[in-house]
Parts: sequence; C-alpha cells; structure tokens
Amino acid sequence: MRSLGNRTVLYQQNVAASLGLYNNDFLSIDILREKGPITAGELSKLTGLTTGSVTALIDRLEKNGYVRRQNDPNDRRKVIIVPLYENKDDVINTYQPLHTAMVKLAASYTDEELALISQFLGQASAVLEEQIDQLGSTARGKSSS
Repeated sequence: MRSLGNRTVLYQQNVAASLGLYNNDFLSIDILREKGPITAGELSKLTGLTTGSVTALIDRLEKNGYVRRQNDPNDRRKVIIVPLYENKDDVINTYQPLHTAMVKLAASYTDEELALISQFLGQASAVLEEQIDQLGSTARGKSSS
C-alpha cells in the first residue's frame, strides 16, 4: 500500500507539472473533482491551507479555467468553487494513457475479482480518511501547545 501510495503521489506531481500547475493547486482540483462544488473555507479545511492561500490558489485556478466561482444561493456571503478541469483537453489527454492502461489491467481480472478489489480499495480509502483526520487532530493539538 505504501508503494502504491508513493507512486500515486509521484504520478500526481508529474501530472501537475505537465499541466503547468503547482502540486497543491492540482491536489485542490482533485479534491474539488471528488467532493464537488464546495466553499473556499471547506477547501481550506480539506487541504490544510490557510484561507488566504486558498484565495490565491482559487485565483490562479480560475484564471487558467480549472474552476469558477459561483454565488451560494443559500448565503450571499459565501462563494462556491466549481471544478471545470475535467472538460479541458489537456487534462483529458494527460490522463488518457493511464486510463487505457488501467482498463487493460482491469480486463485481466474476473468480475468477482474486480468486485473484491473495488471493495478493498473503497475500504482502504475510508481507513486513509480516518488516519488523515487523526493525524490532522494530532497536528492541530501540537501546534496549539
């Protein structure tokens, strides 16, 4: 798992570089893709970046067409950040070789094996989320001491 995690991080760093983005910017785009439209405050909490850093990050991403700001219909004081990057040709072209290779890999497994792999990966993601929350709580506790 550690090896897969390391390779995933390295792959994401290379994708970000190939798109001319900073790694934190690309990580934020991926968080938005996964979570859907969220507020800047929520993005700040999920990334661990300060609200000022997130504002600058959103400015950069909006300028390059990766996100757009949208007024929150329930609270005029809030702005929702909407991801747009999956429709960008450079992103699609960057991920296409990985997609093709993963489809080929998946084709080598039976439906039952794929169901088990999917179940494991889903549960592994949940464990990682718990560990991220736990480490975040520990880090916040140390920084306030």
